[in-house]
Amino acid sequence: MNKNRRRVYEGKAKILYEGPEPGTLVQHFKDDATAFNKQKHQIIEGKGVINNRISEFVFNRLNEIGVPTHFIRRLNMREQLIREVEIIPLEVVVRNVAAGSLSKRLGLEEGAALPRSIIEFYYKSDELQDPLVSEEHITAFGWATPQELDDIMALALRVNDFLSGLFLGIGIRLVDFKMEFGRLYEGEMVRVVVADEISPDSCRLWDVQTNEKLDKDRFRRDLGGLVEAYQEVARRLGILTEQDQRERKRPVLVKTDR
Repeated sequence: MNKNRRRVYEGKAKILYEGPEPGTLVQHFKDDATAFNKQKHQIIEGKGVINNRISEFVFNRLNEIGVPTHFIRRLNMREQLIREVEIIPLEVVVRNVAAGSLSKRLGLEEGAALPRSIIEFYYKSDELQDPLVSEEHITAFGWATPQELDDIMALALRVNDFLSGLFLGIGIRLVDFKMEFGRLYEGEMVRVVVADEISPDSCRLWDVQTNEKLDKDRFRRDLGGLVEAYQEVARRLGILTEQDQRERKRPVLVKTDR
């Protein structure tokens, strides 16, 4: 890793560095596991490597089916080359099954199938704890235009359809997932593209047969085995072989902040 490169941004789980060419960035996946707006924080060895590989796999598949993304290619075990975009300050959550905050807010039994897929918007603000917002808030405050919102919702549902089928084919239920979008400037043209990452950090993934959680809820709920669960997702996707899993050392807990 070039220690002289310029750091553009550091978030909870990733660092963005200046890319090798204009209009590109290098996205570095950290081993940090955070929950509840970083009130819970651990560094778990190997998590970033697995998320990098899984997100690479998903974004490659999305690019192949014509979904526009910021992803260009994986550079190494922890880093990707991505297009520089202007991030739209929204977390877009697509829900297929009642779980997490939706169950708490509406008193729904966790695991109940929803009548249809639901899209929710959250304003990206750690200080405000990412509040739930409406389409009216988004357009009134200029976070996105009505056309951009239409594009975001269409892309979110398309990604949901694709990922639901992809995961169901390997015995995993896509309960819900979070997406981020960015504006990609190409000359005088601007288009909305899928950005950030799609990995077990940003998805709820349950085994179809057992409902075993294969996502970050293992960390949120102190279930343990987070890296092993992520490895299982990677194994089923064909990214990680059985031998790779046997040869990997068990994850090491490096630091805890509560």
